[in-house]
Amino acid sequence: MYNLSCNHNVLVRRGLVGTEKLRIGELADKTNVTKRTIDYYTNLGLLKAERSASNYRYYDPSSIERIEFIEKRKQDGMSLDDIKKEIIAKYSEEVDVLELRLKIKGLEKEVSEILAQLEKTDKKKYDDIKKKISHESLSLIQTLLLLLS
Repeated sequence: MYNLSCNHNVLVRRGLVGTEKLRIGELADKTNVTKRTIDYYTNLGLLKAERSASNYRYYDPSSIERIEFIEKRKQDGMSLDDIKKEIIAKYSEEVDVLELRLKIKGLEKEVSEILAQLEKTDKKKYDDIKKKISHESLSLIQTLLLLLS
């Protein structure tokens, strides 16, 4: 039985709720960089930390990959500013693709709903609208969905 008076962050950290978070020291050990380096990357915006009520910093496990990425780029001779730009660009591309997927799915749903309503009300209107939607448009929508999946 768990002590219900435990701080939520302790439960998260111990893996009892959600994803396990790492303290800065644990992250430093796993990535072979210093706590000071992690703090510096966090201050530059290269890493994100969550603060607990007791002011401990907790990092998502994906921070391990992020630090490995940063360290590899540094070995390749990139500046931290260029690395940050690359991270921001990569994140914004992922967000853009996600937004595009959501918009396409929303449009697809709207078209289906409109066609379903028209089919129930007036067969002639349904046929007219269906004719206006070209095969090319349908193919384009299907191709976009395939590319985004």
